[in-house]
Amino acid sequence: MNKLLATLIAGLFATSVFAQGTAPAAPVAPAAPTTKAVKADTKETKAVVKADAKEMKTDAKTDAKVADAKEDTKEMKAKAHRKAAKAKVKAPATEVKADAKVAAPK
Repeated sequence: MNKLLATLIAGLFATSVFAQGTAPAAPVAPAAPTTKAVKADTKETKAVVKADAKEMKTDAKTDAKVADAKEDTKEMKAKAHRKAAKAKVKAPATEVKADAKVAAPK
């Protein structure tokens, strides 16, 4: 039993030594980007921004057109309903006149 405990304790000490290891090396500073690379990145960024702006403009125009179309359809529906209501009102009035003409000659 003593040999078993001694082996386990020695194993713990050994793993703790390896777990600590040596201090990590100092990180290497990244090289400064060249001016050509910076200019290329800038141009690419500007191109992306311009493309996004154009896309936003077209989206806004499309949204405005859709809104206009919705308003037009609402107006057309309202107008059709008004015409239908007027036709319904006129129809009974003409029937009453026709009934009156038919009843008058008798």
